[in-house]
Amino acid sequence: MKTISVGATATRRITIDAPRTIDFLGETLRVYATPELVRDIEVTCREFLLGFADAGEDSVGVGINITHSGATLVGMNVEIGITVAAVEGRKVSFSVVARDDAEEISRGEHGRFVVDVAKLRSRVAAKAAGLSAAPK
Repeated sequence: MKTISVGATATRRITIDAPRTIDFLGETLRVYATPELVRDIEVTCREFLLGFADAGEDSVGVGINITHSGATLVGMNVEIGITVAAVEGRKVSFSVVARDDAEEISRGEHGRFVVDVAKLRSRVAAKAAGLSAAPK
């Protein structure tokens, strides 16, 4: 992993489409779903970190704490701004602010850990093997 400076920033702009919205309140209340906001924050931070990753590295989420305080309608734009708040070894913490065309809709923190993909694959395979070998 290349050196990442605290204070580094990135922004991602997305347009809210129907798959990013809730549907359980009917068509007139199709607004940006919180799980989709979380996914979009994770993608924003991951894409940022890929710019600092060495060959064979990626990152995984290790925590998120956000508010979701605004209803964003289909067709509105959302800008997700991230700032590196801390770097502790391979763990990178981000401050996050998201705004739609009208207001701030989210604020919080997200943490990611830079991993060696081959090592992670090996650990996951060992865990899966252990589960399949366990008596039922």
